[in-house]
Amino acid sequence: MSAEASGTVRGRLRRAGRGRTGRNADGTDGTDGGPGGAAGKGRRPRGTRRFPLFTRDTARPEGGGRAAPGDAPAPARQWPLLSVLITVGVGLLVIALDAFRVGLLLVGIGLLGGAVLRWLLPRVGMLAVRSRFTDIVTYGVLGLAIVLLGLMAQPQPWLEIPFLDDVLHYTVRNR
Repeated sequence: MSAEASGTVRGRLRRAGRGRTGRNADGTDGTDGGPGGAAGKGRRPRGTRRFPLFTRDTARPEGGGRAAPGDAPAPARQWPLLSVLITVGVGLLVIALDAFRVGLLLVGIGLLGGAVLRWLLPRVGMLAVRSRFTDIVTYGVLGLAIVLLGLMAQPQPWLEIPFLDDVLHYTVRNR
């Protein structure tokens, strides 16, 4: 029985035109007159185990499916990404309206919220860009850095870290 006739994944992929090798289920390539097929039937030559020179497709990131059922409207399917984008957008609008520190805090909180959503939810739609770990670290580190910079912005910082003051005074001296 060939792979096309069986219900194997390889057979289904080959029927869809995405098979990796030209082999039958019994391991023959179908071109040598073996049990899988007769010679000269127009089958592809045996495939290789080497990585292809050009990638045809990429795997969807883990958790990259829809966050809501497929029959839901498009915004509802991507609500995790939209919530992060709206928070960051409001933060940028607040920055434009001259409340620099509060706007930066909103941008940072939006990114931290994206990290939390990526960590807690199994499916986050387009918020999933890379692997779960990489997304959480990226959103978290950038969000934390923006929040800390917003809290330490001059004049009259809301947060003072003493060793950073010493580093600044050491590098920039009054002469």
